[in-house]
Amino acid sequence: MRAVQESEPPVSDTGPAAATPRVVTGIAVRTRSGSFSVRVQGRAVAAAVVLFAALVAVMAVTLTTGDFELSLGEVADALIGRGSGAADFIVNTLRMPRLVTALCVGAALAVSGAILQSLTGNSLGSPDIIGFTNGSATGALLVIVVLHGSMTQIALGALIGGLATAAAVHLLMAGRALQGFRLVVVGIGVSALLLAVNSYLITRATWQEALEAQAWLLGSLGNRLWVHANAIGLAVAVLLPLALLLSRRLSMVEMGDDTAIALGVDVARTRAALLVIGVALAAFATAVTGPIWFVALAAPQLARRLAGTSGPALLPSALMGAVLLAISDLLVQRLFAPALLPVGTATGTIGGLYLIWLLVTESRKSRA
Repeated sequence: MRAVQESEPPVSDTGPAAATPRVVTGIAVRTRSGSFSVRVQGRAVAAAVVLFAALVAVMAVTLTTGDFELSLGEVADALIGRGSGAADFIVNTLRMPRLVTALCVGAALAVSGAILQSLTGNSLGSPDIIGFTNGSATGALLVIVVLHGSMTQIALGALIGGLATAAAVHLLMAGRALQGFRLVVVGIGVSALLLAVNSYLITRATWQEALEAQAWLLGSLGNRLWVHANAIGLAVAVLLPLALLLSRRLSMVEMGDDTAIALGVDVARTRAALLVIGVALAAFATAVTGPIWFVALAAPQLARRLAGTSGPALLPSALMGAVLLAISDLLVQRLFAPALLPVGTATGTIGGLYLIWLLVTESRKSRA
């Protein structure tokens, strides 16, 4: 292996999370034969380290504070099976499954948003804006209300619903690539239609089922057990490495189809594979917690700005999503106790303000 320092031309202000023009430098690490190479950017690595440190800090606060405060030593003992009965129950039964679920769901939504924003070339191209999240919710609600299915069946229903929505949006695009403002408009229309379908399904349910479905639609991490954490953890463990493996091709596709083809990328297959991965991540996250809005919209763009990279920045996006959702859940647990507010209320409030800022910013860019 050898390292070579290299740089790129200034990046234009046209990407999904464009910033001021800059020169991106890094170190290219490649084998002697040149069969494998990867560029490591110092700022991106530093951003990942900072986000990981923030994630560890949030985890520590989450596990040690609450109605029953614990020390870090007590938490560590409980995690390795040497804690007292009370500490073991609080950490391993109440707090840890919820925290693991939050981390995995946040990472899944953020990577899904990063992939879709990169494929569409639009800041608004996240699964919650263009309807994929509502499609997953529709599939899950059908299983909950009509089939009375298990957790596994709900996850499969959400996945089928998300993929079906993606196929419907693609058909409504009249065969055009998933790019631009047209996709956002079509996706918003499909999302509104699916929201109406979800409301209809609730009206056809029994009183108890309607209450459960409505609570699920708010997006919550409450009462999440290891079965939920294991389900989303398995999905992330399988899909995230696949996304990272295709991240280099995604960067090339982001440069334009002609450029990507010239660099030897099969654009059609790459888009299809990444679209399936992105929708699947959002679908499994939705199946576990219900729709949690705006994490997929905001996390990838914040990660790009923090990492200072022109590419998709999937790993920093995953860490950013995990941090955002974990902090949001911590806030609703500690600031509003003893009220049991769903985490979707926090992400919806913060994300709504972020969406307003984003729309104003994009409007100013279009007039410039």
